[in-house]
Amino acid sequence: MKERRKEQRKNLMAFTQVYDLYRGNLIGYLGDLTLMGAMAIGEKPPAENAELTIAIELPELKNINVLRIALPARVAWVKQDISPQFFNIGFEFKEVTPEQTKAIQAIIANYEFQRNIIPKYQTKPFDE
Repeated sequence: MKERRKEQRKNLMAFTQVYDLYRGNLIGYLGDLTLMGAMAIGEKPPAENAELTIAIELPELKNINVLRIALPARVAWVKQDISPQFFNIGFEFKEVTPEQTKAIQAIIANYEFQRNIIPKYQTKPFDE
């Protein structure tokens, strides 16, 4: 399938919950995020092309005073995860306000995997 994404997705390091706002059920956990959409990893995916309002529970962020953002979204795709009990669920945001854009940008800036940083692990047991 041809890649139609216009923005590179950012993998996140925080376990951020994604809910179906009006049904109140947990969809899954945020796997990646852009200003145009997101991917959640969950056990029971909604139907493809379903339209719903997702609520993303926000981690603590500097200069952001909201705990949740609610976004109208379309389920763009559903794929089996590498772990067969889970599904990857792609959402396309239908509308993002300027305030939500600021919160999404803060999530990406603060919780994106830093692939260019190699952690320094201890190579021998702690010195006595």
